[in-house]
Amino acid sequence: MIVGVLREVAAGETRVALTPLALVPLIKTKLEVIIERGAGAAAGFTDEAYVAKGAKLGSRAEVLAAADILLQVNCLGTATAEALSTKPGALVIGFCNPLGDPAALVPLATHGVSLISMELIPRITRAQSMDALSSQANLAGYKAVVLAAETLPKIFPMMMTAAGTLQAAKVFVIGAGVAGLQAIATAKRLGAVVSAFDVRAAVKEQVQSVGAKFIELPVETSEGAGGYAKEQTAEQQKKQAELMAKVIAESDVVITTALVPGRPAPKLIPASAVQGMQPGSVIVDMAAERGGNCELTVPGQTTIVHGVTILAPTNIPATVPNHASSLYANNLVKLLALMVNKEGVLKVDPTDDVIAGCLVSQGGAIVHPKLKEMIK
Repeated sequence: MIVGVLREVAAGETRVALTPLALVPLIKTKLEVIIERGAGAAAGFTDEAYVAKGAKLGSRAEVLAAADILLQVNCLGTATAEALSTKPGALVIGFCNPLGDPAALVPLATHGVSLISMELIPRITRAQSMDALSSQANLAGYKAVVLAAETLPKIFPMMMTAAGTLQAAKVFVIGAGVAGLQAIATAKRLGAVVSAFDVRAAVKEQVQSVGAKFIELPVETSEGAGGYAKEQTAEQQKKQAELMAKVIAESDVVITTALVPGRPAPKLIPASAVQGMQPGSVIVDMAAERGGNCELTVPGQTTIVHGVTILAPTNIPATVPNHASSLYANNLVKLLALMVNKEGVLKVDPTDDVIAGCLVSQGGAIVHPKLKEMIK
């Protein structure tokens, strides 16, 4: 059984699906590993490092032709045609935007590829070590604060000097999921005064546990399946934005993380709220990839409006590719351990609750219930 890893070709993607250290347990389970030459270079992993840990090197075509299990970050690459050059019956694992564009996965399913989406790993205790969305969001939350601190024309901590006292920066985090909590903790460590809001009232204690003040607004709480926020109505979003405007105006930095799976990012910061902020303030819109939480966000660009800098990075984990790849590779290895026995035999069991939650296609068809319904 051969595990293949390709060099990522999506624009701006610097991560790699498997690191030299992570392939060691795969070799121990009698799997062979073939890596496309240069696959890990952008993340700081050399071809020689892979070979030293037991992998073979090959061309892109050789990896695609050989792999029984193909590990990727973005599993569709840049062209479905290339994805269709995998072996029929091969198992492909990676991020594939299933809820955003399920129809794009039909050709792969028809080709006979068994496809597992890392976005669909269920949020259950048994699957925590495989939860790639969380591992990558953790890093993104940290880096978002670093970006804000670099951009803000102030320092984060209070500083008392002979020349005078500098007040601590005020940071407001909207959304207290994995990324939001890491952003809160990082901003707190840097010395900022941190507050946060989330429509899920249950996260109040988590926000307080990492040192932030939880902003309570008189809005309806909204929690969906798996601990994610549920999409609000336009009226609810408008009311929430109006109530948050005062907190936003008083903040030096606003970091937004609000996402609803499979839906455009909710617009939580209207243009009027941006206008109410002090010149020099910074917004880091971590939801930019889905259109952004700020009305003025331009995905992938940095804009300055009313003197406020709006940062809208679309792939923050790729800015720290070494650690992002290491965590992602560990997620994949833990997932493979569910499906590959000690003799290197693969079994994709759709009755396993973890596999059932993330298995998109098998046997020539889309098998995930929600995606089947969306494609109709």
